[in-house]
Amino acid sequence: MIGIDTNVIVRYVVQDDPVQSNLAADLIEESCSARDPGYIPQIVLCELAWVLRGAYGYSRKQVGDVLRQLMVTESFEIEDHSLAWDALGAYFDGTADYADCLLCGRNRQRGCLTTFTLDQKASVLEGFSLLQ
Repeated sequence: MIGIDTNVIVRYVVQDDPVQSNLAADLIEESCSARDPGYIPQIVLCELAWVLRGAYGYSRKQVGDVLRQLMVTESFEIEDHSLAWDALGAYFDGTADYADCLLCGRNRQRGCLTTFTLDQKASVLEGFSLLQ
């Protein structure tokens, strides 16, 4: 198994740099398979969502669609897949960033009764409390 960094996924998805995009495509298409998937940690999913929204102007739906495609592709193994998937559902259903959705789910798994935040958008997620 190989690990895949955010910048490789970004180049593969956006295809904005011919040299790096080709390198990313070659790596993913030649080295990742259902039998030997590429490993994508949750931090990469968070960074990817942030980069696509901020640097590339992707809509929430577009970001969610990219994340979903990564999660259903057999050539990738996603760290704690069920948590990542649940966070994606919360992301599609709400206004919070993907990272906040993932954080909320992780903290609930660890037994947190609530997670305090100053982020108005995140505070609407079940499991978050707005610090006032």
